[in-house]
Amino acid sequence: MTEPVPSPSNMNGRAVALIRPTEPLRGPGRFWWVGFLFARLRFAVILAAIGLVIVKWDTLQSYYEKWVRPAGDAAGVDLDHEFFCPMHPTIVRDSNKEKCPICFMPLSKRKKGEIDDDPLPAGTVSRVQLTPYRVVLAGVRTVPVSYLPLTKQITTVGLVEFDERKLRTVSARVEGRIDTLFVNQTGQMVHEGDPLAELYSPDLVGTVQNLLDARKSINKDLEANARARLKLWGIDDKQVNEIVAVGKPITHLTIRSPITGHILKKFPREGQYVKVGDPLFDVADLSVVWVQAQLYEDDLAFLPTGGHDPKTGKPAIDLPVTAFTRAFPNRAFGGTLSFLFPHVDSETRTLTIRFDVPNPDHELRPGMTATVTLQLTPDLLAKTPAGTGLLTQDGKILAIPESAVIDTGMQKVVYRESLPNTFEGIRVELGAKLNTADGAVYFPILSGVDVGDLVVATGSFLLDAETRLNPAMSSIYIGSSGGKPGPTAIRPTTPDDMSEKVAASLRKLSPEDKKLAQAQRFCPIRNDPLGSMGVPVKLTLDGKSVFICCKGCVAEAQKNPVETLNKVMNRMKTEKNP
Repeated sequence: MTEPVPSPSNMNGRAVALIRPTEPLRGPGRFWWVGFLFARLRFAVILAAIGLVIVKWDTLQSYYEKWVRPAGDAAGVDLDHEFFCPMHPTIVRDSNKEKCPICFMPLSKRKKGEIDDDPLPAGTVSRVQLTPYRVVLAGVRTVPVSYLPLTKQITTVGLVEFDERKLRTVSARVEGRIDTLFVNQTGQMVHEGDPLAELYSPDLVGTVQNLLDARKSINKDLEANARARLKLWGIDDKQVNEIVAVGKPITHLTIRSPITGHILKKFPREGQYVKVGDPLFDVADLSVVWVQAQLYEDDLAFLPTGGHDPKTGKPAIDLPVTAFTRAFPNRAFGGTLSFLFPHVDSETRTLTIRFDVPNPDHELRPGMTATVTLQLTPDLLAKTPAGTGLLTQDGKILAIPESAVIDTGMQKVVYRESLPNTFEGIRVELGAKLNTADGAVYFPILSGVDVGDLVVATGSFLLDAETRLNPAMSSIYIGSSGGKPGPTAIRPTTPDDMSEKVAASLRKLSPEDKKLAQAQRFCPIRNDPLGSMGVPVKLTLDGKSVFICCKGCVAEAQKNPVETLNKVMNRMKTEKNP
């Protein structure tokens, strides 16, 4: 580009503008990437600084407190000791000027690195303590372990089929011609002894004539042979006697139904010649039908094992079954377990089981589908593998709700309230799922907890998170007891029921110790009620038994045993004679 430049004048005396070139625009240059690289490095440095602050936050905070702490406070800090809450061991402070933010109890002194926690008993995997407010916030609800009337209900889908034991095939026993069909349609109902067809056979005529000739000649051997042959052809003794009485040979053989049932299939037609052994009719008796269903491997423990009848295959115990069909949804058909197949289908992973269901009115028809329900009472459960080890009483089973169980894959855990707001994770052994009358699911208890124990039925997963997650993270859910209190005020809390807490703690003692603790009532060191800080600790001072509220008072009580005993005696006398 160019721009005009003023000039004094030109040859004609008129002003003109001189044009001079402007400076060209400069491009990014060869080193433009240097600035770009520095911008990215600044961003990476800032991110690294933020990450370092997050990782070293506790260290920075400790340095800050050291720098801003007044000189008098720094001089009073004991570097070899720390103060903790006996009720909540995770509460640790550098001085005893603070109180436990959970129970508001004074803190006890101990050497740093010393562990005052009792080891967890065998079978106990964790322990957690919560404030009453946090218990309410988490919605924790406990139920007692008790004996309940439980049953096992297995529901599956079955198919109605013919009872193979009640199928018959009517065949031709002699060669001949079908002259008459009395039953000439498939599905027709017949009764035992009803005529099905008439067959003309030259062999029949010859055999009957031999019988008559033997009768006249009084040849018993020949007569017996003729009678036996006629009987094999389906002519009974009554009909043979009638033939002998008349004295004339018959030309047609009447074929009769061997059972009462339906004609499944009709093979011959009138005028057709048949040979010996040719099938004529298939007859099925539907007074009893089979319902065959499939059970998954998880339910096989509820079926009987061994003791099957070697002839029929029927189990040693009768397990009742109820079947409902789409045709009769409000009609229950009852039956019993009759057979267990010896193998599991490798594709469906199911076992086929068979039930005998009475069908007097022929309402159940082969080919229909049915919903099958197998109901096992406690008495029947005791006869199956699933009933091994069940704790029963008066027909009831010791069990806990399904919601109380946390299955980690390696073990099953329930949380038991050992003291008010104190929960212990107990490893338990459970039986297979059972149901109450209203359909609620329960697990039978084999070992781990006893009748009367309070287990968490609602909120157990939150308690499990409290024991597993980082304390800072778990406080988001139900409030961890770890960490230092901030400058903000403590949130409102639901107060402890002290009488309930004391009673629950004293119940953990033996009957003799409980009587002594109830007589003493108060701790001689803190003057707190025995049981208010957990199970009282028993000491022997100068040959006498004394109880204190917690382990934090042990050292002080043993430091001056005479004074401790005097405090106990004076307190008991004062309460006895106010």
